[in-house]
Amino acid sequence: MILDGATGRLGAQQHLGASLLGIARAGGIVLDDGTRLVPEPLLLGRDAGRLAALAAAHGGLSWTTDRAAALSDPAFAVYFDACATGGRQGRLLQAVQAGKHVSTEKPAAASAAEARAIVAAAEARGLCHGIVQDKLFLPGMRKLGALCRSGFFGTIHAARLDYGFWVFGGRGRPAQRSSWNYRRDRGGGIVLDMFTHWHYLTEALIGPIRAVSCITATRTPRRVDEEGRSFDVDVEDQVLATLEIEGGALLQISNSWATRVRPGDPLQFQIDGAEGSAVAGAHECWIQPAAATPPMRWHAEDRALHGTDPGTTWQRLPDAEPVRNGYRAGWEGFLRHVTGGAPFSATLAEGARALDLIEACHRSARERRWIALPGRDAPA
Repeated sequence: MILDGATGRLGAQQHLGASLLGIARAGGIVLDDGTRLVPEPLLLGRDAGRLAALAAAHGGLSWTTDRAAALSDPAFAVYFDACATGGRQGRLLQAVQAGKHVSTEKPAAASAAEARAIVAAAEARGLCHGIVQDKLFLPGMRKLGALCRSGFFGTIHAARLDYGFWVFGGRGRPAQRSSWNYRRDRGGGIVLDMFTHWHYLTEALIGPIRAVSCITATRTPRRVDEEGRSFDVDVEDQVLATLEIEGGALLQISNSWATRVRPGDPLQFQIDGAEGSAVAGAHECWIQPAAATPPMRWHAEDRALHGTDPGTTWQRLPDAEPVRNGYRAGWEGFLRHVTGGAPFSATLAEGARALDLIEACHRSARERRWIALPGRDAPA
């Protein structure tokens, strides 16, 4: 396994420490024929000092700063891109040309056309391809998915997805996100960064997305980078979008790096249906069936609600399965796909479809109108 961008936060913590080395510590993945697959990572990056320190911290792993040499080594069958988004297509195509199966952090590329070019190149050589879809494995989202599959909601009418927190600008208090997230030429912007997640969650939980209406804004127009230099932000850090789902349900998304979180979860996904509602965060999920929905009467002049407090009628779903690291679960699925041809849905083709949504969001924000996704009917 070639892990490019190994010293970044996701590369070091999630893909290396929690996933590849976690699989190795557990004795590998048991394949259908009874053999075990144990990943052997090669750390790839630009900073020799940081790579050497990371490799030593994990017992002396192999590392290199020479991408061409890594890709030419036949001992390594898989290339994974955990680098910043900018330049991703070039890196993945180089790996494909070297005969490597490829997988990547989201988004799949800078555009849907770029992503589909990678898919075409990989499939022309009979190579596997994948993309991270870690949010599907969050305990709260798995509970929400189980409700959807069980028919709990009946006809789904609407949904709401809120996610965000305050990202400091770097003056006085360091930013919690890398500065490249706020530069267009590095692949920054909250839509490109986050809507891959919202695409696969929406389609897995509710249904295919038909069209989008979107507006974006830049709330912190100037930031300070890791070297203490000020720079102008040329991408959005707040987005409000309405998605029309096949069947007529509407999903409202509020995503911001300029909002403050009250006690609770920065991620809230609520689904409302004829037979019940549910709201999930990263770990918890609460339901209110139709039979437990209280009658509501509200008077603006009165502090108190009249009738049953709706907060008392929500039921917490218990944990029904062990918590799985979403990154590790994705790796296990991809490696089974590469070695044994097991079905695998989180492909770069899905990453390209997510980029269709991202591009439609940007176009909607520019043109101030609904945009139908490619291959879908326009909204009614």
